[in-house]
Amino acid sequence: MNFRNRNFVSLHDFSKEEIEHVFKTADSIHEKKDICAGKILATLFYEPSTRTRLSFESAMHRLGGNVIGFTDIATTSVKKGETIADTGRSVECYSDIIVLRHPDDGAAKIMADYTKVPIINGGDGSHQHPTQTLLDMYTIRQELGKLKGLKIGICGDLKYGRTAHSLAEGLSLYNNEFIFASPEELKLPDYAKRKLDEKNIKYEEKRELKDTLDVDVLYMTRIQKERFHDPIEYERVKNNTILTKELGQKTNALIMHPLPRVNEIAYEIDEKQNAAYFRQMKYGVTVRMALISLLLGVVE
Repeated sequence: MNFRNRNFVSLHDFSKEEIEHVFKTADSIHEKKDICAGKILATLFYEPSTRTRLSFESAMHRLGGNVIGFTDIATTSVKKGETIADTGRSVECYSDIIVLRHPDDGAAKIMADYTKVPIINGGDGSHQHPTQTLLDMYTIRQELGKLKGLKIGICGDLKYGRTAHSLAEGLSLYNNEFIFASPEELKLPDYAKRKLDEKNIKYEEKRELKDTLDVDVLYMTRIQKERFHDPIEYERVKNNTILTKELGQKTNALIMHPLPRVNEIAYEIDEKQNAAYFRQMKYGVTVRMALISLLLGVVE
């Protein structure tokens, strides 16, 4: 399979077989030392991030490469009106691969259209977060030993939640069944449901988290305040889907969360063996090491 110099903007960029190749590469990537020596990763983060940015940077350092980038556009020419296309063209002069996080849907595609080095989408608006999906799927694979024949509960912000959109799309490749739990105002968009319908994927929609506990994987998401134009709407729904200590005792599902959390998972659940959200972050470094190596062509 040839990954060299390709972009990873959307989950559609890789076939099911290519996704599985990324996972197989991740299984042994820690054994490959300094394979990215002399390579530079640029992290361009127009939005705040802890896990995505640091895991990409950690991944590149572990591969023996170097990192440049920014986390505050106030210190860049973006404040002077520079377009995303020109930013990409400029940064490719200094780097071999770029990770972009941007608040606008489709921003990563625009940068990919104008640059010659690989572009990785680190999350664009409420659209997609494909590398989060890879690490989520890899987590399930490692923890449960399989990716197919599962019942998946996805809960919280399903309207704006790019992680929820991407995960449903990725796991639908394996003919899984879904239960979506959210307040009415944050239910899964119709376009996302149409994609599931086209593949004849079974799913249910619920409004209460308590109706989503009998699953193999329980994927929690936060209500994203920054996606709301109306603060009153946010206040009305922010406490709607919370995995309390009591509800946590009623499920044996693998509990996952892309983080950060606000109040949607009680801290008492952290010590449960089936709480995987911090292990999820470690898997993220491994998967991103594999992805960077494949796109740079230093492994095949």
